[in-house]
Amino acid sequence: MNLLLTGGSVYQKGMFISADVAISEGRIVSVGSNLPREGFSVIQVNDDLVLPGFVDVHVHLREPGFSYKETIATGTAAAAAGGYTAVCAMPNLNPVPDSAWNLRKELKAIRRDARVRVYPYGAISGGESGAELSDMEGMAKNVVGFSDDGKGVQDRELMRKAMLTAKKLDLPIVAHCEDNTLLTPGWCVHNGEFARRNQLPGNNSESEWKQVERDLDLVRETGCRYHVCHISTKESVALIRKAKAEGLSVTCETAPHYLLLCDADLQDDGRFKMNPPIRSAADRDALIAGLLDGTIDCIATDHAPHSAEEKSRGLRGSLNGIVGLETAFPVLYTGLVENGIVPLDVLIDRLCIRPRNIFQLPGGIIEEGAVADLTVIDTSRPHSIDAGSFRSMGHATPFDGWPVTAAVALTICNGEAAYGSVGNGEE
Repeated sequence: MNLLLTGGSVYQKGMFISADVAISEGRIVSVGSNLPREGFSVIQVNDDLVLPGFVDVHVHLREPGFSYKETIATGTAAAAAGGYTAVCAMPNLNPVPDSAWNLRKELKAIRRDARVRVYPYGAISGGESGAELSDMEGMAKNVVGFSDDGKGVQDRELMRKAMLTAKKLDLPIVAHCEDNTLLTPGWCVHNGEFARRNQLPGNNSESEWKQVERDLDLVRETGCRYHVCHISTKESVALIRKAKAEGLSVTCETAPHYLLLCDADLQDDGRFKMNPPIRSAADRDALIAGLLDGTIDCIATDHAPHSAEEKSRGLRGSLNGIVGLETAFPVLYTGLVENGIVPLDVLIDRLCIRPRNIFQLPGGIIEEGAVADLTVIDTSRPHSIDAGSFRSMGHATPFDGWPVTAAVALTICNGEAAYGSVGNGEE
């Protein structure tokens, strides 16, 4: 399909320009003023922002093994609706992708059903058991990195071996950092004021940052590329900032809920339960500071859908995990950019550009010859987040009902409209 986006404000080389964007055969063929329209389906985007497609490096698509929670089809439809043209899929599946053979079923579902680009992770350990290494070499050509997400690798020597293997393969270790010896049994929230006031078992910040600290020591020894998942504590920010200053090959992500919420916002509802938990206001402020100074490289959603029943048991009984693909940009833009806390170019960098650089993914630029993965944003569309309208099978989000001002109007992946209409930019 040949598409021509006209009248938009196009993000190019760190600034916005008024330009048309012509797309053919999955590529951008021209960016400029008054481009020829003959042979193109013309889409008027009417001063909307035309951005490189968003990338989420931390998504749970649940297939194979847990399709009652989400599927490749529904998860990537949700991604497209949220402006994402690429997602990296976590390996806590059944079978766990811990070998080339066990990865085949996931790859087949991706090829069959994905509406946007999906890059799977391979597991670090066999079955994510933490006992022995997975077949990292056998999976290397089909994965974007290695993770045991949902579980911290407890054995230091196993993690060292994983890092050495990943370095040889030139792929990153993507670590869920959690020291089980520091966890309170049955924890359900951050070990802070809300936990004390409501007599709930709390998760100590140390359980996260102590394993970050251990892994950074191993990175110094092995020299591997190392990415930390969903950091939530001020100590993790400080450790990663110091490691970067040393020149270590270390990157990290946080999530919208850690940037916009703290434990003072909690309610006894499963849509506020995730791992790591929403922490203190001091932690939230440290994460924002880390975003602003470049310590935090990516904003990832940790989109983790569950069934309605699994999220209906309050903070104590619900499973960990919330959805985020369809809410991320609107809540971040409204809560951080419009309030003058984070510049728009920082948000674009952490959603569009730096994740691609870290994981060596295509796209991230709007210029002739680049892949046509684009997101069009209407920044003047006030509405409220409505979890009932999500394309995801999961509806648990702490942002349900939040008033926002921006919306995704159109998502183009590989030159095709993955979300929105080529007629008017709306679905």
